[in-house]
Amino acid sequence: MAPAPELRRRLALAVLLLAALALPPVLAALGQGYYVGFAARVLIMAMAALSLDLVMGLGGMVSFGHAAFLGIGAYVVGIGSWHVFEGVPLPFGLAGSENALVVWPLAMLAAGLAALGIGAVSLRTTGIHFIMITLAFAQMLFYLAGGLKTYGGDDGITLYSRSSLGGLNLSDPFTFYYLCLGLLAAVLAAFLRLADSRFGMVLKGVRDNERRMRALGFPTYRYKLAAFTLSGAVCGLAGALLANASEFAGPAYMGWQRSGELLVMVVLGGMGSLVGAVLGAAALLILEEALAGLTQHWQLLLGALLLLLALSARRGLWGWLGGGGRHG
Repeated sequence: MAPAPELRRRLALAVLLLAALALPPVLAALGQGYYVGFAARVLIMAMAALSLDLVMGLGGMVSFGHAAFLGIGAYVVGIGSWHVFEGVPLPFGLAGSENALVVWPLAMLAAGLAALGIGAVSLRTTGIHFIMITLAFAQMLFYLAGGLKTYGGDDGITLYSRSSLGGLNLSDPFTFYYLCLGLLAAVLAAFLRLADSRFGMVLKGVRDNERRMRALGFPTYRYKLAAFTLSGAVCGLAGALLANASEFAGPAYMGWQRSGELLVMVVLGGMGSLVGAVLGAAALLILEEALAGLTQHWQLLLGALLLLLALSARRGLWGWLGGGGRHG
């Protein structure tokens, strides 16, 4: 029989999943079907925050440039769609594509390779130096995207249709929502399993005392680089979904402000808990949406509420709900 904390965690996860499954029909019954699209966006940003929590919460790597991978994933989808619409081939005579089974894995591959390159350099440092290097790389990619005049420059790329995926109609808000929910659940389940594996244990050991882990013979740099690359690839998938949700890809997805939002989501939900990243994303975006409808000074109210939450739930929302603090 599982211990009481584990049972509480499983129960909380089951309740959250059931609530997410029931949300679209409930919104439709209340005449608020518009919010199904907003809920899908919450799930997408939760996936991006979850990818950051893998390296920040489990591995102690505070990345301030994770939005770069989000933007790369969005641009892969946007560029593929642009070439299909314009009828212009890609370099080497390759054709554009709107097939999700082509462009979404490519988005993950491109973001993962970018994370591999950035991580190979930045992970040779720690602390504030690591934070600043990840930020610098993200800003370089931000300005690079703004300079792509063929793809709209600062204005970005407008998608004329969403990606195609078999017989699914991704233009239908309900279908797209449940697809995002399924992908988020799959990523969360994989990350929770990874956290309890030997790989996850080493990552948590690196977070707590990297010098000791090196003395025990673990190649800590390779473990961190593998985690950072995986994190970037998953964030690229979130970017591909975000481009479909908004039918747009632009440099704004790569800005440091977006990286800051992801950091807030992780800390708000409970750093290192993984599930907390999902809760943090939902809490932040719902608060933004609700407060923006009340007053034009909603940022001031949001800051006060976030401060209150931080003081009253020091282990994050997941810890406050009884799910425990940092994973492990």
